[in-house]
Amino acid sequence: MKRSLLACAMSCMMLTVSAHSDFDVRNVDSQFHVPEIGGGVGLIDQQKERQIGEKVFREIQKQMPVVHDPWLQEQYSQIFLRVLAQTSITQPVGLVIIKDPQINAFAVPGGLFALNTGLIANARNIDEVAGVMAHEVAHVTQRHYSRSQEAFKGQGLLALAGILVGAAVATTSNADVGSAVMLGTQAALMDRQLTYSRNQEREADRIGMQYMYAAGYNPQSMADFFETMQRSRVGSSFMPDFWMTHPLTTERMSEARLRANQLPKVETKLYDPNFQLLKWYTLAVSDPSSEKILENVVKQGNKEAQLALGAYYVGQGDFVKAQKQLDDIKSQFNENTLYCLIQTNIYLGQNELDQAYSSIVNIQRAMPESRALAYKLAEVMILQGKAGDTLQLIQPFVNRNPRDLEGWQLMQQASSIDRISPVQTVNTLRYRAEVQFWSGNEENAIKSLLHAQRLAKGNESLSARIDSRLKQMQSDYTMKI
Repeated sequence: MKRSLLACAMSCMMLTVSAHSDFDVRNVDSQFHVPEIGGGVGLIDQQKERQIGEKVFREIQKQMPVVHDPWLQEQYSQIFLRVLAQTSITQPVGLVIIKDPQINAFAVPGGLFALNTGLIANARNIDEVAGVMAHEVAHVTQRHYSRSQEAFKGQGLLALAGILVGAAVATTSNADVGSAVMLGTQAALMDRQLTYSRNQEREADRIGMQYMYAAGYNPQSMADFFETMQRSRVGSSFMPDFWMTHPLTTERMSEARLRANQLPKVETKLYDPNFQLLKWYTLAVSDPSSEKILENVVKQGNKEAQLALGAYYVGQGDFVKAQKQLDDIKSQFNENTLYCLIQTNIYLGQNELDQAYSSIVNIQRAMPESRALAYKLAEVMILQGKAGDTLQLIQPFVNRNPRDLEGWQLMQQASSIDRISPVQTVNTLRYRAEVQFWSGNEENAIKSLLHAQRLAKGNESLSARIDSRLKQMQSDYTMKI
């Protein structure tokens, strides 16, 4: 319950593969104007928003079932970045995928975006997923959280603090007490928040639709997904999280359809193999009971689902069944990145390190920009004892994204077997501190850096880097939201 409440409450304050391989970024007609929301009196400055986004990122990592799959992260990020390219956001905190069957997505100040695996399970095409992402991006570009804080005379920040504290209480002691803290915080704002957020939702629909159209996606899909959610609610007492946190009225649905009809037509593929692969693989890695569903879809001739079924069997440790699925579709997917990753996992599961290395190294060298391929190769090389090569491979990725939890984990593992470096222990502690910090374990992260600081005495350059990072961690940890 606490996970649902955390996602629900953050939503109130407010994502791959190419949908069209030949898409062009569109010049949106001047009639579709996106207002520029800048700084001003009473608004949180952008640095504070980023700190809030990073704080919530760490809490999500600590409290919620985040999917740590570089291939999935890469695919969803491609959609996200296409939409984001239509905005003025240049350095978002990032995108997080949460293992939850609920239809939900949310945005947080600073450019942190999250979506549930249940969202794509209920989507019929990639454009519908892009529509939800675009809606959430609009919440951030229009700084709805900051504007809400001004309207509520500072209560918005207190609400976020209450949510985070409540989630922590629910995890560490009594879940009911933690839930009560969060619900009490929300209830205090409910009357004023809902009226204000309905206007924000309509604004996010309007501007988000402009973003998704400019990115090459079909704007009709935003309206389509609203109708899908409406049908899912009829005759059921169950209400999706997204509905609860994004009030969906008949008027809002009608407005979305009318807006979409005003835009030039964009074709959506009747059958998109890339979307099929993304949809079924998401199910395979997020739902341990998905075997029967995947088997039934495979019986209907869906080869993408068969590749996902292979991944499911890898997750269950049944490498013989996994290999059989891959062998059956090898001719269609032999050069596919995901096929390569799953094949490598099968070899790793069977402790065939040389075959695992051979199956991934050439394609990774051909596509060095792929984080998923690089991280899988790094995993193989760590098992082969190639610490130096691994560190050299992963360093550029964590340099580009200091919040890359999976990258820091690989750096820590590689450093722990690096028998050549004279500062092995210090570096291992540094990388461990990053893993702990971005996992939400901030106190232990600071302790790890303090230990590294003591060991690095006499090395001025390394000490200076540790001192600087330690000060930043301590500042972020003690930040008063």
